Amino acid sequence: MIRWPYAAIVMVAVLTGCATGDWSSDTPTKGSAKLSRATRVNLNKQNVSDLGAPSDNLWLRIRDGFQMEPVDSPLIVDQTVWLASRPDYVQRSMKRSSPYLFYIVQEVNARNMPTELALLPFVESAFNPQAKSGAKAMGIWQFMPKTGKDFQLTQNVFRDERRDVLQSTDAALDYLNRLHTQFGSWELALAAYNWGAGNILKAQKRNLAAGLPTDYWSLSMPLETRAYVPKLMAYRALVLDPAAFGVTLPDLENHPYFIAVDVNNDIDVALAAKFAEMSVDEFKTLNPSFNKPVILSAANQQILLPFGHAEVYQENLKKYNKPLSTWTAVKVAQTQSAEATAQSLGVDLATLREINGIPKGMRIKAGSTVIIPKTSRRPGDISVALAETASLSLEKPPPPPKKTKKGAAGKGSGKTKESKSASKGNSSSNKATTQHKSASTGLAKSAKKDPIKTSSN
Repeated sequence: MIRWPYAAIVMVAVLTGCATGDWSSDTPTKGSAKLSRATRVNLNKQNVSDLGAPSDNLWLRIRDGFQMEPVDSPLIVDQTVWLASRPDYVQRSMKRSSPYLFYIVQEVNARNMPTELALLPFVESAFNPQAKSGAKAMGIWQFMPKTGKDFQLTQNVFRDERRDVLQSTDAALDYLNRLHTQFGSWELALAAYNWGAGNILKAQKRNLAAGLPTDYWSLSMPLETRAYVPKLMAYRALVLDPAAFGVTLPDLENHPYFIAVDVNNDIDVALAAKFAEMSVDEFKTLNPSFNKPVILSAANQQILLPFGHAEVYQENLKKYNKPLSTWTAVKVAQTQSAEATAQSLGVDLATLREINGIPKGMRIKAGSTVIIPKTSRRPGDISVALAETASLSLEKPPPPPKKTKKGAAGKGSGKTKESKSASKGNSSSNKATTQHKSASTGLAKSAKKDPIKTSSN
């Protein structure tokens, strides 16, 4: 009786039909690995208001692209029931997905991948771009630091592209495609994404040696990986029949939610949000990769804005005639305390600590990059070299040397006035103890000679 979602799945699959009217071609157009396929606008040459977009239901397009077949597995049923019992959680996740799903579906379609994969961030992070695991995985696709570097996701002082929705989506889908080519099934590709390709190969070798099948459902895996594909299939069922889960899918039109706006000069995050007439939190929802309060023009940077806000941003930017950025960056030449660094750079210590996240008691190592307020001495934008390579390394200072006195103390005795006084006390105590022992010995000897006398005492 708990298999009710699958009857609904079949009915909805028959009724949905094909989505129509894609907003743009699904053919990849990247000229550079660091350029997104999002609609991109150079504000010096183009007008946002000239862009238009047809409307259509994105959920129909997602359903139409489903390719993975549900398996009659109690694991899938369990995950489906788990979601069905948590409509509020699902509703929040669905709402968070709204700004990102069109772009992800567009990228999935461009690679001819199943659109179930566009739902994977529900499993990984509940579509929270700020999600961070205990193992330091980041973003909606939960990239580990090393895997992020393997896919050229920049991780430095200024930005972490594991949180960048465009760059991390591009990397995640490339990674899944590679794993699918290696293992020949999307279920195994997903398991390898979660557990690692090497572990899947070892599990397959164990099954081969035992004469067992090597598909996803037959391998011995950790519980998290065993439940990974069932969780995705549960979300598939939810999208096919949300009413069965007590969920209303958010209205998503089949066109871009945002466009990518080129950053031609360094600009403060707060000012960019103000130009777009968005709160800083709303701005960061679309631009979660920026670690600092300044967005750099170097290294081909861009910001994402909803269509209407992008047009307002462009108008406000044109009217503004003051400096766009109040921050710059410098490389520290030698290892030193934050106090010494602040003094040498002529900046407020509290500001240096706060903006760079430097705890008290930590030193800044040579070669580190620190963010500081702009001054007349340092008025320019941050260089490409720093934008790409900036790092901050901290260390605890070495323990202070032990204080010693000249003479015998300097030779290693290490005795202070207190220890000498204690020594004198110990000497008196030792002397009293010796005397006590001597008296006891005398009494003992007397007892041997005259036991009656001793007992009468």
